Amino acid sequence: MNTASAYGVEAPDSGLVPLQVERRDPEAHDVEIAIAFCGLCHSDVHTVRGEWREIDYPLVPGHEIVGRVTAIGQDVTLHAVGDLVGVGCMVDSCRDCAACDEGLEQYCDKGAVGTYGARDRRHGGEVTQGGYATSVVVDENFVLRMPPELDPAAAAPLLCAGITTYSPMRYFGVEAGDSVGVVGLGGLGHMAVKLAKAMGASVTVFTSSPDKADSARALGADHVVVTGDDEALAAARRSVDLVIDTVSAAHDLAPYLRTIRRDGALIQLGVPPEPMPPVPVNLLMRHRIAYGASNIGGIAETQEMLDFCAEHGITADVELVRAPELNQAYDRMVAGDVAYRFVLDIASLND
Repeated sequence: MNTASAYGVEAPDSGLVPLQVERRDPEAHDVEIAIAFCGLCHSDVHTVRGEWREIDYPLVPGHEIVGRVTAIGQDVTLHAVGDLVGVGCMVDSCRDCAACDEGLEQYCDKGAVGTYGARDRRHGGEVTQGGYATSVVVDENFVLRMPPELDPAAAAPLLCAGITTYSPMRYFGVEAGDSVGVVGLGGLGHMAVKLAKAMGASVTVFTSSPDKADSARALGADHVVVTGDDEALAAARRSVDLVIDTVSAAHDLAPYLRTIRRDGALIQLGVPPEPMPPVPVNLLMRHRIAYGASNIGGIAETQEMLDFCAEHGITADVELVRAPELNQAYDRMVAGDVAYRFVLDIASLND
């Protein structure tokens, strides 16, 4: 066993504090990674504060991990010492159900093993600990190759925000000539705009903040609709094929459903801690609109997304933070005071 320096929580209200975590010695198919950067995800805040479910403390969050391979197990063939690699939202799955066989490990019938706060069935049921740490050990099959063309810090959020928005657009076959609506312009939303534009779509951003209009256009949005403007919403009626809803607070979906063309869809990516208002079925039925949700992507699709981003020069817009600034960064995330993603500089854990 090896010890890694980390930042995590000891209780729902403890805030993030320095911790030490144990990492297993690399087994036959394991990869040991010296972490350089780890993105901060809004789901980290919900999880460590116990807002979604009960968790086991202490807990080290972080599932947007980028670093260098420092050691490999004797049977590893996918990665080599010195490689720049990434680890996203999961570190294992059952590997033998129908979903896993299809490369959809995120929908594993027995439950994918999350990068933190999950029971690792393959290693005695220990609780996984995430990437706000100096190192991590992960099975080679759940480690991604990070394209060297991408800045490592700005690429870290691709491992969650990137794949979460890429996957539903690939599933619905977004291509040139399509129109994609993006609800919300935070960490997920800004990635959805960049990816949809790279796929050739026209992009409409729906935002409740008029002051985000210029920012949306700077990211590539073709149209911006301020949701408090009834005339603008009316003008957008039946104008988009697919709506990607990234808002993580409870909100009414009716205004967005009215903007969708026949046979279009609204896919929800945000997970509000409180119940959503009822979905108006008549608005779905009237134009055969589908309403659903999507959960990250499988390992193969995540690698595809990373390569797509390298081809198109896409990374997240990030602000680097140091370990002592983590609690302030969490408060700023809750307040929406980040453009658009925080990334932890792991070197600051050693200061």
